[in-house]
Amino acid sequence: MTASKALFDLSQKVCLVTGANRGLGRAIAIGLAEAGADVIIACRDKAAGAAVAGEIASQGRRAQVVPCDMERWSDIDTLVKAACDSFGRLDVLVNNAGIAHDPLPLTDVDEGMFDRFFHVNTRGPMRLASLVAQRMAQSGGGSIVNILTFGAIKPGGYLSMYCSSKAAMRSLNRSMAEEWAPLGIRVNAIAPGPFMTDMLKDLAGSTEGFMDFTVQTTLLKRVAEPHEIVGPVVFLASAASSYVTGQILPVCGGGISM
Repeated sequence: MTASKALFDLSQKVCLVTGANRGLGRAIAIGLAEAGADVIIACRDKAAGAAVAGEIASQGRRAQVVPCDMERWSDIDTLVKAACDSFGRLDVLVNNAGIAHDPLPLTDVDEGMFDRFFHVNTRGPMRLASLVAQRMAQSGGGSIVNILTFGAIKPGGYLSMYCSSKAAMRSLNRSMAEEWAPLGIRVNAIAPGPFMTDMLKDLAGSTEGFMDFTVQTTLLKRVAEPHEIVGPVVFLASAASSYVTGQILPVCGGGISM
């Protein structure tokens, strides 16, 4: 293996990916395995997670499915314990699981909706990262990658709960990086633009003209495929980004700039 390839090698690493049964999470889990990692697949749909685990196993890597609802703290506690009991360590966390909503006016947001979005998109990932960081510290460090949205940086109208709950994670990303750097833990985030996932298809199906509008927000004038998230995640998860922490990497076809 060349020195440059070794930088991106994740052999002997254990990675935990949430929402790994479909969309970006599925692509990320498989991509990390292709880079050499063993993968814990955290998701609500155990059957779909098992299918992803089968794909990873076919590459000769270990994979385990752990059911987890990011809205439940008890599920998150169980997830971390199960992962460490099975693999003995955690080297990489990809906080990917999240929920979105159809466009609606801010005045239509009720208490239940507010609570659910901040529980799933902010509180859950924060809790998971906190537990994983404690485990990482025991084994010399690791890398945490928080998946946001370009709406966390450039929010728009009618997607208030999605954008604001992810923007809160943007702030937490920096706080995590500052607090955990002395423990050898790097924390970074990716802000994806439009990717061809079920989430985007659902939004496009419920809102006339949404897909065309979304495409026009990018410089590349297209929607990305899920596999296009893998390179940025592997970079932030691996030694290739050993001097990178506390940063946000937009992967949005030029839709925003930092």
